[in-house]
Amino acid sequence: MPQQALRLVYCLILFLGLYGSARIAAAQIPVVIYADDSYPPYSYVENGELRGVYPEIFHRIFEQMPDYQVHIEAVPWKRGLKLLETGEGFALFPPYYWPKERPWMEYSDDVFTEWVAVFCNENVNRSQPHNKWPEDFYGLRIGINAGYLAGGEKFFQAAKEGKLVIDSAPGSRSNIIKVLLKRNDCFVNDRFSIIWEYNKIQAAGLYHDNAGKITEINSISQQKSYLGFTNRDHGQFPFKANFIRQFNTVLGNMKKHGEIQQIIERFLKK
Repeated sequence: MPQQALRLVYCLILFLGLYGSARIAAAQIPVVIYADDSYPPYSYVENGELRGVYPEIFHRIFEQMPDYQVHIEAVPWKRGLKLLETGEGFALFPPYYWPKERPWMEYSDDVFTEWVAVFCNENVNRSQPHNKWPEDFYGLRIGINAGYLAGGEKFFQAAKEGKLVIDSAPGSRSNIIKVLLKRNDCFVNDRFSIIWEYNKIQAAGLYHDNAGKITEINSISQQKSYLGFTNRDHGQFPFKANFIRQFNTVLGNMKKHGEIQQIIERFLKK
């Protein structure tokens, strides 16, 4: 084949390849997924970047969903919930399964199982045993992260009946410091998240021995985490059903091959 003809064939192949790639890129549906910006080590912002267990897991999943161009945006948890409640936002991670309390949310398959625990200051530790939740904690002031439902239905009902006081703060660091300073008696959240943030507080020099100590009292429950979707979009996201199917398929394959557990274990060792 003459040299000029070879050049023409090469250019044609290159053009078709670029054209095909452009068509694929153009066909991708842009999607915004919201993420908790203050839930270390699971999902948090550090030096302007979203980091954590869940962002890494979800990035891996979205890379395997070629129909979608996904952008993850970090927001305060309560704002993320409101975006889904109003139908303005498409999806948010990582909620627990609370269909009664959040009837406006539907869920992916479960991603990971977290252990919810209660940590208290030394004054509480010296008092009577606290084995039964929440009955053994009546009369105490207990911190939670704003918008979280980690304490369970009986816990929130006890607060409505005045048997204990719930104090909300924007994130784990604020809640832990309140317990250290004895402004609150206890803090309820994911066990590993509390330990992680407590170690960060100590490393940053924000904690001193004269501020008291915080220790784990007991584990309350296991809670599975999900990718939550709005069900109040009124057709604004017509691709939602397909997105959920693809997401669950990729998630299932990653679980089967141990990829989810590998990511989690790597963070646990940090």
